[in-house]
Formats: sequence, C-alpha cells, structure tokens
Amino acid sequence: MTEHSAARAWYRPMVSRSSDEGHRASTPLELLFDLCFVVAVAQAAASLHHALTENHFGSGILSFLMVFFAIWWGWLNFSWFASAFDTDDVAYRLATMVQIAGGLTVAAGVTRAFDTGDYTVIVIGYVLMRLAMVSQWLRAAVTDPPCRTTALRYAGGIALVQILWIARLALPDSVLLPSFFLLVLLEFAVPAVAERTGRTSWHPAHIAERYGLFTIIVLGETILAATMAIKEGIAAGEHTAALAVLAAAALVLVFSLWWLYFDQPGHARLMRSTTMRTSLSWGYGHYLIFASAAAVGAGLEVAVDYDTHATHLGPVMAALPTTVPVAIYLLSVWLLHIGPTNECRPIAIGYPVTAVLVLAASFTPAPIHLTALLAAAMVAVTVIARHGDSKTLGEPGI
Repeated sequence: MTEHSAARAWYRPMVSRSSDEGHRASTPLELLFDLCFVVAVAQAAASLHHALTENHFGSGILSFLMVFFAIWWGWLNFSWFASAFDTDDVAYRLATMVQIAGGLTVAAGVTRAFDTGDYTVIVIGYVLMRLAMVSQWLRAAVTDPPCRTTALRYAGGIALVQILWIARLALPDSVLLPSFFLLVLLEFAVPAVAERTGRTSWHPAHIAERYGLFTIIVLGETILAATMAIKEGIAAGEHTAALAVLAAAALVLVFSLWWLYFDQPGHARLMRSTTMRTSLSWGYGHYLIFASAAAVGAGLEVAVDYDTHATHLGPVMAALPTTVPVAIYLLSVWLLHIGPTNECRPIAIGYPVTAVLVLAASFTPAPIHLTALLAAAMVAVTVIARHGDSKTLGEPGI
C-alpha cells in the first residue's frame, strides 16, 4: 500500500455517489449496524410480550410504537444517507460507531420506558444517533458543493428537532403524548423540506436491499423469540403436543411472511417511480412492516403463554397479538410492493382478503395453537397464489 492510498483510507472527500452505480451492495459496516439495532428491536418486542401477557394492551402497544419509532427512524436515516454518501473511511466509520452506541442506549432504556413511562434514556440514545447524523450532513455540505444547500437543510432541521426532543423531557405528563406526535411529524418533514432544493443520489437497488436485509433480521428475531418461548414451555413437560403444533405454525407463518415480502423485488417499485412522494411513502411505510414483523414474535410468545396457562387472557385476546400484526404486515406489503390498483388481478385482492381472514381466525372456537396453524395456512395459500400468478404473467418468481 502506498503512502497516498493509506492516507486516503483515513479520509475520502464525501461526495454524492451515483444512483446507477453498478454492484452497489450492503457493506459489512451496514450489516453490523443492522445487527446492533436488532438488539433494540428484540428489547422492544420482549417488553411488548410482557405487557400483552399482563393484559396491558393499551399502554403496551403505545409504548412499543413509540420506542420502535426511535429505533426505526435512526436506522432509516443512516441507511438513506449511506446510500448516497458512504465513504467508508475512518471518519465515516467512527460516526457510524457513535450511531450504534446511540441505538444500544435506546435498547438499554426500553424496559424503563415500558415499566415507568420514563423515556429519558431512550431520548439520550436517540439524540446521540441524530447528532452523529448532523455531523455527517455537515461533512457532506463541506465536501460536496452541489449538495451543500440540501445537506445544510438536513443538518439544521435535524439539530433543531433534537433540541425540541430534549426540551420535551421537561414538559408535564399531560402534553407528553401530543408533543411526541408533533415531533414525529417534524422529523418526517425534514427530508421532505431538505430535498426540495436538490435530491440526494440514493441507489434504488441498494435501498431495497437494505430494507430487505432488515426485514430478514427482524423476522429472524421473531423466530428466535418464539423458539425460546416454545423451548421453555416444552421444558416444563406439559402441553408438548400443542406447543409442537404452535412451533410448526410459527415456522410456516414467518417463512410465508418472508416469501411474500421478497416475491416482488422492492427496487422494481422504486425504479418504476422515482418521485419524492414514492420514495417517502415507500421508505416511511416500512415502519408498519418492520414493527408488525417484530410484533408477530411477541404475539407468538403470548400464544405460548396461553397454551401453558401462564396468562389469564381469554382465547380471543391471546390470539389477537399474533393475528393483528400479521394482518398489518400483509396490508403493508401489499400497498408498498404490489399496489392496490394492480390491473384487477386476483393477487391484487389476495393480500387484504387474507388479512381479513387472519383477523377473523382470532374469533374461532379452536384452541389457540390451531388458530395459529389456521392463520399460517391462510398466509401460505396467499404465497402459493402469488407465486402462481407471477408465473402465469411471466414475472420473476422466487
């Protein structure tokens, strides 16, 4: 390695990468980032499971959605910025390490947020992630003149909202929830306002891959949570047959959810329409996919608790934590990957119909493990229908 190339490894000018760059794949650093963030996802799902098992549905779901926003928004901003400006030099890697530290701090604050409503630790971690992002945008503003105005708008907007997040900690309890949603809207507005002066050159295939990989990781966390719960139930030496059926249902269900997501390449939708509205709706809409995928794991754990008599929930309330997130996942994938106006093809209504049927399965008189198996079977049928429809029309299948 020459002296010049060694110096370049420490620092590279941060300039926009081409949106049609060939062989643009996720980097090892991005994969490490995802794995660290899934720690926070696992903590949020575990806390949701405990809240649902104890019949704290309202507060548990609200806390989960709020905590998950902090995790998802930090991940989203890193991923889109990396798609346009990743230099993979030392400065970039150190800034990413700070963002990882922020994500792990968020994970450390999840239990306290669920149990006592204290979001201080989460705010600290969240602000740490976002300020690291400010430093990245400022660096881009200095070294990429064509993108300077956009980068400065991003940096200024993010910094302003972080000040408001910190100030929110001093507000009375009566306005904490409305102020949360207001600040979420402000966070959403930053990219929309910043990109008006110039679009960043994110890579459609790279972004689709990043979202797909995080979907896989979240589904993997769901499998892990369900497996550990079933393992503990079997170790008790009772209800083995029911738990075996539930385990089979969980595997078929998660595998089917994976299949449906990847049966229609995400980048095809992004490349078909490159408008700001499409990129924002596709990028923001994945909150529902990620959150529902994580919640499925919590729901399956509740089902295990019901089968092993570890909860006092009734059969319907024990089934809904699984069926509701599955239905939301199906509808979200349908809207973002397929589209409701898909030439009136049968598959265009298959997803929402299955979502309704899965929800209806919650109210059947069958034992909960059979309800889960029924729900998994219906999602699997949608996979078969979708795959057959793709082959008929000559689309690429799995």
